[in-house]
Amino acid sequence: MKKSLVSLLAVASIFALAGCGEKSTYEIAVVTDVGSLMDGGFNQGTYEGAKDYAEANKLSYKYYQPANGSTANDNDRIAAYNLAVQNGAKVIVAPGYLQAAAMRTVAKAHSDVKFVFVDGWSLTDSVNDKGVDNGTVLSNVTAITYKEQEAGYFAGYGAAMDGFTKLGGTFGGGGTNPACERYAWGYVQGIEAGAQEKGVTTPLEVKISYKYSSAFSASTELQTQISGWYTSGTEVVFSCGGSMINSVVAAVGSQTNKYIIGVDVDQASLSKQVITSATKGLNASVQKILGQYYGGSWDSTLGGKNQNLGASDNATGLPTDTDSWRFRTWTTAQYNTIFKAVQDGTVVPDGTVPSDINDAAWWATNTASMTHIKVTLDK
Repeated sequence: MKKSLVSLLAVASIFALAGCGEKSTYEIAVVTDVGSLMDGGFNQGTYEGAKDYAEANKLSYKYYQPANGSTANDNDRIAAYNLAVQNGAKVIVAPGYLQAAAMRTVAKAHSDVKFVFVDGWSLTDSVNDKGVDNGTVLSNVTAITYKEQEAGYFAGYGAAMDGFTKLGGTFGGGGTNPACERYAWGYVQGIEAGAQEKGVTTPLEVKISYKYSSAFSASTELQTQISGWYTSGTEVVFSCGGSMINSVVAAVGSQTNKYIIGVDVDQASLSKQVITSATKGLNASVQKILGQYYGGSWDSTLGGKNQNLGASDNATGLPTDTDSWRFRTWTTAQYNTIFKAVQDGTVVPDGTVPSDINDAAWWATNTASMTHIKVTLDK
């Protein structure tokens, strides 16, 4: 009881009001994932979607950041959810797979509140002994998932077409986050396809790692690892995991011949060395779901269901604004060609990955037929 009270007070102490003036209730709530709200990534993109929808429709809103930042646990998240409910939330939007247990607990207790599980799945009222949902589907929860393999594919394809020969990728979740697994696998497929299209004769070198990224946060260890990659010849690194990019930016330092690929949202503002970002339409998709909810479509379209969004929904891609497109030779016209091919299903990046993706044997087996790249897992 004491610990829960401390967590609740800690949560309350770091909440930031975001809305149109002081209000006693806030009907749209965002409960953030681990890390900070303005992380330049997943939390920020989700929040900005809710904020934009609320402001456009004159609705009150507020975000809730669970206590303990990158080490937040289920009790911290439950405290944040409960406070959102107490403050009058009608719909709670929450990003990240770590939200599952807390969301299930609070959704079961408050069937009148709707929950949007971003990057999640359809939750049930119980789980089996392995923690897998196996009960009755909760009709007050809806989920959004993305075809991250498409966004990763675009980034890898572009990097290969742009002439990079030594590429890397550091991926959040320690090899157990499905979204990051899809990003990684799509990235490698894209590099192979781009290298083939470019007609390279020497296989491109690709390093993959989940070593210092289970918390999706920056760390001195991650910075040291990526600095070592750059020093040994890696030219561009896909930083896949929110605030992890701060370590990669620090590793680049003042080097103008080393580059970064961002993730989830356009991260070009974080460094001049960010050549592109593998993005998901977080803002647009959150607005879409909220529009369906307020349009009266919860029961018919959302409740207990999952929407898997990709290029065909304009929910995966690369940013093409002038300030964000920093490829050296690859053009937006070339990108539009490959984007349309994925969008209309002519090219279909594989998004099926197993739980042992963080294993060198998996990479050796699954890239054996790729003749234009050589993948190494840095563990």
